[in-house]
Amino acid sequence: MRRTCSTLLDRMQDRLDRMPDAMGVRRQTVEHPFGTLKAWMGATHFLTRTLDKVRTEMSLHVLA
Repeated sequence: MRRTCSTLLDRMQDRLDRMPDAMGVRRQTVEHPFGTLKAWMGATHFLTRTLDKVRTEMSLHVLA
């Protein structure tokens, strides 16, 4: 049985196959600032799951 979002996953895999360095660039440009902010807050990981809940948790940390 395939996942309900398998079409999206297939599209993402196609993009990564065409641009294998894309994830490296993303890690360098996008994930680093959020990792730095989390480290300044003394957190190593988010306590919640799903994008909406993580977004709320991050917002609360930034406002604090």
